[in-house]
Amino acid sequence: MKRKNEGERTDIYSRITDKIVADLEKGVRPWMQPWRAGNAVGRVTRPLRHNGLPYSGMNVLLLWSEAMARGYTSPTWMTFKQAIELGGAVRKGESGTLVVFASRFTTTEIGAAGEEVDREIPFLKAYSAFNVAQIDGLPDRYYDVAAPVQDPVERIEYADRFFADTGAVIRHGGDKAFYSPAGDFIQMPPFATFRDAASYVATLSHEACHWTAAPHRVKRDLSRYGKDKSERAHEELIAELGSCFLCADLGIAPELEPRPDHASYLDSWLRVLADDKRAIFQAAAHAQRAVSYLHDLQPAISGEREAA
Repeated sequence: MKRKNEGERTDIYSRITDKIVADLEKGVRPWMQPWRAGNAVGRVTRPLRHNGLPYSGMNVLLLWSEAMARGYTSPTWMTFKQAIELGGAVRKGESGTLVVFASRFTTTEIGAAGEEVDREIPFLKAYSAFNVAQIDGLPDRYYDVAAPVQDPVERIEYADRFFADTGAVIRHGGDKAFYSPAGDFIQMPPFATFRDAASYVATLSHEACHWTAAPHRVKRDLSRYGKDKSERAHEELIAELGSCFLCADLGIAPELEPRPDHASYLDSWLRVLADDKRAIFQAAAHAQRAVSYLHDLQPAISGEREAA
């Protein structure tokens, strides 16, 4: 049974990674797709569960990608059983979208000396979710037209407060955006050099995710960032995914085209994913931790903004 479970996990990792690799080989970053759809511009959010709570980590990428591939405009997803409990029914012939649940359980084993040893066992479970567009008979609120988009100025003001409340030291000057681990500060080009305010926020979101890596924050090891291309590619993938998650939470579109200093990462990501089928899962998990940390620094977290 153990061997079967390990095989199932490997198959899930491979299926999902292969799909993402196929997109990257076409030059498509699948986590950027929602903002390219005309019917979603200005109101993209994270995918939402049946109860309105947002999905997190890897499931954000999976559901964003599937929604764009199938043309769904609703952000809400639910299981077959949840649809029935809400009075709805998945239409005949509709196929679900793969969603994953990762966790750990503790088992007690007998050690070499006969002592009891607790061991944590990771597990990955896959299940299917259906978009509201695939379901009939749900309460009207699930089919309501999306609420008006928040005023762009209000979104930027909210983002400004968000980053101020993190306590990060943000300096301005020069022509490069980066996080300095040695100085523990974020360097940003002058605001006026950006195409618009949203571009500034999107870039700052990326660097803020790097900022969370410090030992006294979420503690991601950046010691080999400047020496190892693979380590650098992995950290940049974390920051890029984290930036997309955070931009969705802030109501800001991320930078759709890679920055000149990031354009070369595509090949590196392909190599990383080819070498390790779990790499994208790990990167998404780290990205989620980074964004959750930034949210936790806010004086108050509303139910809409909190990542589930």
